This record gives sequence, C-alpha cells and structure tokens, in this order.
Amino acid sequence: MAYETIKYEVAEQILTITLNRPDKLNAFNAQMQSELIDAFDAADKDDNVRAIIVTGAGRGFCAGADLSSGADTFDRDARRGPVRRLADGKVDYSDPQVRDGGGQVTLRIFKCLKPVIAAVNGPAVGIGVTMQLAMDIRIASDAARFGFVFSQRGIVPEAASSWFLPRIVGISQALEWCYSGRVFPAQEALAGRLVSKVVAPDDLLPTARALAKEFAAKTAPVSVALIRQMMWRMMGADDPMEAHKIDSRGIYARGRSDDVKEGVVSFLEKRPAQFKNKVSTDMPDYFPWWTEREYK
Repeated sequence: MAYETIKYEVAEQILTITLNRPDKLNAFNAQMQSELIDAFDAADKDDNVRAIIVTGAGRGFCAGADLSSGADTFDRDARRGPVRRLADGKVDYSDPQVRDGGGQVTLRIFKCLKPVIAAVNGPAVGIGVTMQLAMDIRIASDAARFGFVFSQRGIVPEAASSWFLPRIVGISQALEWCYSGRVFPAQEALAGRLVSKVVAPDDLLPTARALAKEFAAKTAPVSVALIRQMMWRMMGADDPMEAHKIDSRGIYARGRSDDVKEGVVSFLEKRPAQFKNKVSTDMPDYFPWWTEREYK
C-alpha cells in the first residue's frame, strides 16, 4: 500500500511510523485507520523489523478524530449510510458498519508481534491518546499534552480504552481523566503512569531509538514476540493457572529450539548469541493459543 497519511521508514531494524498530516495536527481519519492497520500487518511479516516507534510529524502527535465533517463527525448513519436493523427496528450491533475505527487500530496493535514504543512529540487527544494504550511503552516530550476529551464532546471513550486505560493507570486515575475530559501536561501523564519518561523535544526520538535498539540487540525475536503476547493476554486472565499453562507451553516449545541452544552455549562461551529463528516462520505450533473471537 502506498501511504499518504503516515510515513513508514525502517532503519537499523527499527520501524518508525510517523503520523503524517501535520497541517491537521495529524488528525485521525478513515484513511489513516486503514494505513496504520496495513503498516502493522507489514511489520509483523518483516523479520528485519525488530521494534516499532510511533510518532507524529510537525508539532503534534495526533489531535484526535478529524472533525472537519462538523456535527455529523461521529454519526455513522449520516456518514456511511444506515446500519442494518433487526425485525423489531432496533440496531443490529453485529453490523461491521457499527465498529469503532479507532478500536480496530488498537486491536491490531494489541496483536502485534514486535515491541511498540510511542514517542509522543506534541498534543495527543482522543484517539491520539487512546491509540497509544495498546503500545508497550510511551515516552513523551515535555511539549506533549494529553486529553481523554470524550465527555466534553458528548461521546464515550473508544479504541478499547475502557479495557486498556484502567489496567495501565488504575481505575481512579482513568475515571478522573475521562470524567473531566481535560487536557493535561506531560508531567501529569508521568505522575499518573500513563508515560514512563518525559524528555526534552530534541531527545525524544533518540531516547525511543535507544530503547528500541536495546530490545533488538541481544534478544531472540521469537522470544520477544511470545513475551509481548503472553504479558498482554494474561492481563485479562482470571487465574494464574492460565499463565502457568501458557508458560509451560512456551518453556517446552522454546526449550527444544535452536535459539535456546544458541542462547545457552553463547553464554557459556562468553560470546554474543546469533539467534536464527524467525517470527515469520518459527513461532511455536501452539501459537496463537487464545480463541479468536469474531466481532459480534
């Protein structure tokens, strides 16, 4: 796909995805939705991509949904045509036309097999902040601003943020930010554990790249892919036995792999490991272990 609303650049095994509508503060629209999903699809298939950084062009990260349609911005019937109705006239909520576009992006990021770092360079509100919640680590410039502004627009949080946000910052902090809908500075985001670090603007991308390089330099790609999914998926498990089950599968399957033999022998021989297993071809046979659920 030829991208128009994002940039896709790979260097030193790090993919940088740049939201690229700077004249609109990188406001999110349907085309950006489609291009982001395609970009994460491409990244998962490319074994040369070991980590992903997402940032924004110009002075903003993402100003939220593109509101240029005015009052009809969030009216699906007005913008896409009427959704299906049931025999009694009620909305058929299984109609794909009902689906939240931002949520489709965050669910794709959630399924990603590579570490994802948000490098938040400026204002990030609405979907501009909720899309970050499925990313693993968020680093902010001190010029960044955040806002879960939905209550001030008469709408509700989207992009599956009612699942992600309380798990990241706790329920009380999540509700405070979402009830008020106010925009807050990077230091408050740091205090509330939304971001892990605040740095000077010129240090933002170098800091993110240094972290991405650390993830890629000495690690086994298949192990990192499995770790990412194990950690995220187990956040929704209702008993540690579920984690024990998947840990056991992982230890068994990876324990027999060439990567593990290389990891142990290289340690004993005091030399850098040369991991050869690939995410594209060598994921264990139990992956994915969760039940995929169709949208209903």
